[in-house]
Amino acid sequence: MSYNLLFFIRKSRSEKNTNSLIYLRITINGSRAQMSISRSIPLNKWSSSKGRAKGTNKESKEINDHIDKLTYNLNKIHQNFMDSAQLITPNKMIRALNGIDDRDRKALEVFKEHNENLDQLIGKDISAASAQRYWTCHNHIKQFIKEYYKENDYRLKDIDYTFITKFEHFLKTKRNCNHNSALKYVNNFKKIIRIALANKWMDHDPLINYKVKFEPVEREFLSQEEVDALWSKELHFDRLKLVRDMFVFSCYTGLAYSDVEKLSKSDITLGIDGDRWIRINRTKTGTKSSIPLLPVAEQILERCENHPEVENSERVIPVFSNQKSNIFLKEIAIMCGITKPLTTHLARHTFATTITLTNGVPIETVSKMLGHQSLRTTQHYAKIVDRKISDDMNILKAKLAAQKSKKESKME
Repeated sequence: MSYNLLFFIRKSRSEKNTNSLIYLRITINGSRAQMSISRSIPLNKWSSSKGRAKGTNKESKEINDHIDKLTYNLNKIHQNFMDSAQLITPNKMIRALNGIDDRDRKALEVFKEHNENLDQLIGKDISAASAQRYWTCHNHIKQFIKEYYKENDYRLKDIDYTFITKFEHFLKTKRNCNHNSALKYVNNFKKIIRIALANKWMDHDPLINYKVKFEPVEREFLSQEEVDALWSKELHFDRLKLVRDMFVFSCYTGLAYSDVEKLSKSDITLGIDGDRWIRINRTKTGTKSSIPLLPVAEQILERCENHPEVENSERVIPVFSNQKSNIFLKEIAIMCGITKPLTTHLARHTFATTITLTNGVPIETVSKMLGHQSLRTTQHYAKIVDRKISDDMNILKAKLAAQKSKKESKME
């Protein structure tokens, strides 16, 4: 375990104040926390290399004695944590130094610490969008505590069932969240509760009687006719052509916008059938997706080969930002006579429903290509349309008719 203490100065923003504040920074395994040591010093009397005040005058000696005492106490705290095999974090050491009992931890403080640690895992264990959702939830909790309890923070020990239900009500009324969005934020906060319970910062679980029931969502997708209309539409602006090609590529691969954006030439390899496949780890979940390239997807890759962004990088498809892409898709939808709200994610629903399931691809195979961790997620995404039901029932009718005809011929 790496452990380091650093004392440094931060220049005052005020020109009238010639002294600079002295700060302590604790670093443990790359994680940092810092605090003011409530001392200041003229800039020319501070040694950055030693982390100490220069000279032997009374002021410098008092500051250095204070720094030595802080260092001794922190080393002692660190050793005590080591001896008791406790989890050691910079924030935990600062709380112990300031005499704050961990059993009186507060919600926003713990939430902030959790989010800062999560930010360090972006691109490894979590996507930037998922990490940002925790910060959004943190801000909702912060506003909720301020408005309902007139406090800047709230003791974890005091959080009860009423707190949770009031928070849900706050999300729906003050933040205008729909039912499912509100429950997702409660689920985000649930993780903080679990951390608090595991560390014995809470005596009871306020969620024990809280039931989460999401409302079913009707997910939009394009029909094959709409996909064909989009693909064959003559567009006269390069920006619209690029966005249309990116969208249709997602329709035939099931890739989310973030996965298309990062898709590189090395992600396209030969599969066991000798044809080209996409093999990537999904940005959102980190799970592996293996997708054979369909002819339309291959055609789009060929069209993009000579684009400057593709020629001069590992990228295979040039993309605009997600926000711009969605704006351009609305423009394209109007031109194609499509009334459904076109978004980059609608393409993923279309792949799951229209391109694969409707054409008889087993749901287990679709789930694997989408990179889902469970079949339930695929069932949530991919609603089998009436045409598929009709086709399946027609096959059954034909089988039953054949069986009946066979029986009748035997009777004759």
